[in-house]
Amino acid sequence: MDLRSKDAIESSKQHDIDMGNILIAEFMGYEVQFLNKCHSPKYNNGTIERMQFHTSWDWLMPVVQKCRLENRLEYFDFVYYALEQCDINITYKAVVEFIKNQNN
Repeated sequence: MDLRSKDAIESSKQHDIDMGNILIAEFMGYEVQFLNKCHSPKYNNGTIERMQFHTSWDWLMPVVQKCRLENRLEYFDFVYYALEQCDINITYKAVVEFIKNQNN
């Protein structure tokens, strides 16, 4: 694989993360700011930061809690099983899929 292919793959992964973070922020009712920033759930004091749902349990767990409270619990099973893995990447992906299913 040449360098351009690796760059394209990384760019695509970053795009997927950015789109997932925007989807989560909108689900949480946050206003998305320029450069993928939103109000920080970690501090909950109006601080605007770059979204970290994919790297921070402090950011992701309030989303998991909101998912749990939604009416369509049949989709929450995937989030629940992802949490059992104790892996933020797996949980993040499950949350994004949960939200996509909620929007359908």
